[in-house]
Amino acid sequence: MSQKPSVPKGTRDFLPDEMARRNHIFDTIRGVFDLYGYVPVETPAMENLSSLLGKYGDEGDKLLFRILNSGDFMGKLPEDERGSGDSNRLANMICDRGLRYDLTVPFARFVVQHRNELTFPFKRYQIQPVWRADRPQKGRYREFYQCDADVIGSNSLLNEAEHARIIDDVFVRLGIKVIIRLNNRKILAGIAGMIGQHDKLIAMTVAMDKLDKIGLDAVCNEMLEGGIPPEAISKLKPVIGMTGSNSDKLDALSSLFDEKGPGLEGTREMKELLDMLALLEIKNRVDFDLALARGLNYYTGTIFEVKASDVEIGSICGGGRYDDLTGVFGLGGLSGVGISFGADRIYDVMLQSVGFPETVVASTRLMFANFGQKEAEACLPLLEKLRKSGISTELYPDKVKIKKQMQYANNRNIPFVALIGEKEVREKTVTVKNMKTGSQETISQDAITNYLITKMVK
Repeated sequence: MSQKPSVPKGTRDFLPDEMARRNHIFDTIRGVFDLYGYVPVETPAMENLSSLLGKYGDEGDKLLFRILNSGDFMGKLPEDERGSGDSNRLANMICDRGLRYDLTVPFARFVVQHRNELTFPFKRYQIQPVWRADRPQKGRYREFYQCDADVIGSNSLLNEAEHARIIDDVFVRLGIKVIIRLNNRKILAGIAGMIGQHDKLIAMTVAMDKLDKIGLDAVCNEMLEGGIPPEAISKLKPVIGMTGSNSDKLDALSSLFDEKGPGLEGTREMKELLDMLALLEIKNRVDFDLALARGLNYYTGTIFEVKASDVEIGSICGGGRYDDLTGVFGLGGLSGVGISFGADRIYDVMLQSVGFPETVVASTRLMFANFGQKEAEACLPLLEKLRKSGISTELYPDKVKIKKQMQYANNRNIPFVALIGEKEVREKTVTVKNMKTGSQETISQDAITNYLITKMVK
C-alpha cells in the first residue's frame, strides 16, 4: 500500500495563486527597502551551531533545528555516552550545524566575515526562510519567511526613525492598518532596577514577552518561577499597565528612574525618537508600550513590534537595536538596528482583511485559443509582439474543444482570450473576448497591443 503524501507539520505547499499573492508581499517590501537605500544579501540556510547557540536565550536555543553530522556519527560517540539518555548533550555531540532561527544572527556573522568588503554604516535587506522547532498553530509555522532590513555601524536614532517610517510605508502600500508599538530595553532595565531586580532582567523580559499570548496572571506566575519575588511583581504591574498618551507615559517614567541609570537614558532616547516621528508622515498609530519586551537577549535599545489593527494573529513585524551582536564573532563596537517583516503572517492578515488586488493572481493576461496548426502558427508572431511589450501571453497548446479552452482560461483567471480562426487569419484580425463581461471585439492584429494596454489600465 502506497504512503499518502504529506509535508512536515508547520510547513506548507503554495499553489500558483498563493505564490502570486506572496510575491506581491515580497515585491512590495523589496520595493520599499530599495527606496530607502538598502542593498540585498543572502546567507546559507544552515549555519554552524557555534554561530547560533547562546544568541537567543535558553528558549530560543531549544527551538533550533539541528542537522545530524554526515557519516557514521554514532560510531564516533564514546561507549558510555550512547545510552546516557541526555538528549541535549547527545545532540551537541552529533550535530555541528543547524537551520537558521532568524536572519539577524547570521547577518552579524556575515558582517564580521566580510567586514573588509563592506562600507559602514552598512544597510542591508534579506528575504529568506527561517526555521523554528515550535509547536505549529494558527499564525505560527516551523518554516516561514522573514523580510529583514538592518543598519549596522551607526548609533544614530535616525535609523530607528527610518525603520518606523519603512514599517508604515510597507503596511500603507499593502493596505493593512497596524499599530506600531515601541519600547526601549534600557527602560526595561531601569524598571528591573526600580523593583530591586537588576539581575532578573532576562527573566522579567522573557515572561513579559508572552503577555499577549498567556495573559498577565500567567506572566506573573512565570516571573515567580524565575525568582522574582511577589513584592517586586506588585511594583511592576502598575508600570507595565500604564495608560495615557505617549508623552504622559514618558513624563511619569522620568520621575521613577535614577538620574544616572539606564532607565532615564532609555526615556530620553524614546522622547527623541517620538519627536522625530512627529516630523514624518506616519499614517498608522504609534504607541509607546511599556509592556513590550521582545524576548530575544541581544536587544539593547529601541524595540519594535507591529500588530494588525483588525485581525488577531500576533506580531507581523518586529525588531530593535543591538549594540554588540558582532562582538560574539570577534568584532566589537558595531551597533546595529533592524526590523523583520513576517511574510506568512502578513499573508494570513491580508486574506482575512483587505484581500489582494485582482491582478495579483492572474499571471497570464491574454490567452490565444487554438483552432489548429495553421491558426496557431498565425498566433506566434503576435505572442512575440505582446511579450516584448510586457504583456503576459500564452497559446493553448492543443486543438481541443473551445469550451475546454475557455474553462482553462476561467480556472486560471485569465482576463482576455484571443480568437484567431480561418476568417481572422484571412483578414489579419483578432477577436478578443473579455472573460469577465463576456463581450467580444474584433480588431486588426496590428492594434492588439494598444487595445490590451488600454483595457488593462481600465
